[in-house]
This record gives sequence, C-alpha cells and structure tokens, in this order.
Amino acid sequence: MSANHAARRVALATMLQAQQLSALLVTDLVNVRYLTGFTGSNAALLVWAEPGRAPVFSTDGRYVEQAAEQVPDLVAEISRDALAPLLTAAENCAAANSAAVDVGPVGFEATQLSVAVHADIRRRAPGLALQATTGLVEGLRIVKDEHEVGLLRRACAIADEALAILLEREGIRPGRTERQVARDLEWLMYEGGADGIGFETIVAAGANSAVPHHRPTSAVLAEGDLVKLDFGAQYGGYHSDMTRTFTLGSCAQWQRDTYDLVASAQQAGLDAVVPGALAADVDAAARSVIAAAGVGELFAHGLGHGVGLQIHEAPGIGSSATGTLPCGAAVTVEPGVYHARRGGVRIEDTVIVREGGPEILTVTTKELLVL
Repeated sequence: MSANHAARRVALATMLQAQQLSALLVTDLVNVRYLTGFTGSNAALLVWAEPGRAPVFSTDGRYVEQAAEQVPDLVAEISRDALAPLLTAAENCAAANSAAVDVGPVGFEATQLSVAVHADIRRRAPGLALQATTGLVEGLRIVKDEHEVGLLRRACAIADEALAILLEREGIRPGRTERQVARDLEWLMYEGGADGIGFETIVAAGANSAVPHHRPTSAVLAEGDLVKLDFGAQYGGYHSDMTRTFTLGSCAQWQRDTYDLVASAQQAGLDAVVPGALAADVDAAARSVIAAAGVGELFAHGLGHGVGLQIHEAPGIGSSATGTLPCGAAVTVEPGVYHARRGGVRIEDTVIVREGGPEILTVTTKELLVL
C-alpha cells in the first residue's frame, strides 16, 4: 500500500471551501511531505479550493530529479525561490477574477511563515489577500490511514527489537554510562532498518531518572539504580515513541511501589483511549490514579501526544487539552512519577485509537525487570 497524496489534497481543498479560502500556501515542509511525498529541504505548495484545479508545487534546482521521483503526479516549478511560482500563480488568479468575482483570500500557515517573509509576500504580490490559518493540514494528519499505520507499526517494531537485543547483550548494566547505553540503542535501531532516530534518546540513571527529559551524560549506571529509557525509531518519515524503566541488580520497595503505581495509571489511561473520548478525560483517568496515591504533584506533564511525521503532533492529551480522540489517531500514553533527587518511573506506549480499545504498537514487556 502506498500513500494517496492526491486524496489528502482533495480533503484539504474541501476544508478550504468550508473556510472560504481560495487556496492555502503550504510552507511547512512536514505538511508539504504529507500532501505530496516530497522530502527535500526546500519546497512549497499552493493547494486550490476549486475542485480539479492542479496544485502548484515548487522547489529549487537541487531537487529536479527527486521531485520527479517523489511527486510524479505534479509538475514541479523550479526556482531558486520556492515561493516565487506560487505567488505568481495566486496573484494571477486574484487579478484575473478581481473584476467580476469575489475571490476569497489565500491562507498561509501562520505558525510557519516568518514576519519577514509575510512582508515580502505583501510587497511582491500586493493584490493578494492573505489570511492567517492554523492547524488545517495538521488536522488532517491526526487520523492515520492504513499506509501510515503500517509505517508507524514498523518504526515501533524496530525500537522494540533494538531494546530486546540491547537487553540480551546485557548492554544496560552497572559501570556503563548513560551515553554508552544511548549510543548502543540508537545504533541497534539503525541496524534494524531505521532511517533515523525518532528524537534524542533519553537514558537516565539513578537520580537522573527523576528528570522527565534528562539528556544522557557520562553518569555511570550503578547497582540499585532506576534506569529510564525513552526512545524511538524513524521509518518512512514516521516516528515511534516508547519508555521503559528498569532497576539494576536489586529493587527497593519504594521503587517497586512507584513502578506499580505508574503501571496502574498507564493501564487506566489506555482503558480510556476510545474513539470520541475527550482528551482531557483520558489524561484525568491516568492522573486520578496517581493523585489518589497522594503524589499527584509528582506527575507534572501531560499524559501523551500525537505521533506521526513529527514526534509531537496533534492531538495533545493533557489536563487542559481540548477536543476528542478520533478513531485512527496515533497517540502516546505516558504517565510518570518523579521523586526529585531519588529517581523516577515512566511507562509509555505508542497506540492507535481503535473501536474496542487501543492497538498498542510498542510491545516490549511492561513487567518490572531487574537487570
């Protein structure tokens, strides 16, 4: 199965009609990739609301062959300035229709277009009515098609397999540094077929495990440490995200109690992941378990986030989140409890929202392993 980029553009055009926009100027390269399949570092896309009107795709001369290979259904406009052909097309449309037709404005991605570029567009295309938009393409990206789910499933499998090999080789043991463990895990993901790592790998040992997003250092793993690994692979542009926490050599009662609490909270969160669930209610399902144990203040981040072409994307799952979880969304469920200067536990899976309960893509055991 391959991605149907044309269908995605048709869906966007329908959204533009509802927003009374003539077109959308897409400059976010992640969104350009979603709508065309292009992976180069310089490109832009103009998608018309008018049914059947061909989008204008542009890039520069470095990517002539790549564009022909990755975007065979569109003729690439080649220019050193990828915006130039799009502005010309949009301005010509406005000029041709301005006398008789009330042409709607052209939307732009407000979170991506700089003030300087916006001013330059105003100067170069003074007849163009511009309207800021947010989240249009990102909204389409929330629900994954089966092609996307397949890529996510493979990215998760690569991460699972890498961790299994690392554990088999006793790569997480006293005397090794956080950086050594992180680099080994990343290399194993590459060997397993990853195109890249999903994000900067977190390996946090001992007191460092109480820092939610600790960066690996030369800190040495020691007997009795909690060791938290948060990592993922990238495959076909899609990201996996998983956290597992272990203990080394022995397990103190407070560590086991913390682990059991987080495991119970995660299960409560997973149980709440159903189509149509309010994102804030899913967060509350997990958070209430930790709060009931009297340590609610030690879970200081949201329960999860969307994952796909970006490691953090819509929808967010947190106490202040809005909206619901649609069937087919890919999200993480990752509660944590962090005892400052002692250690912390987080357990995280990447899941697909499905009828009857989530499809869990990260399958490494969540039993507390004492390594």
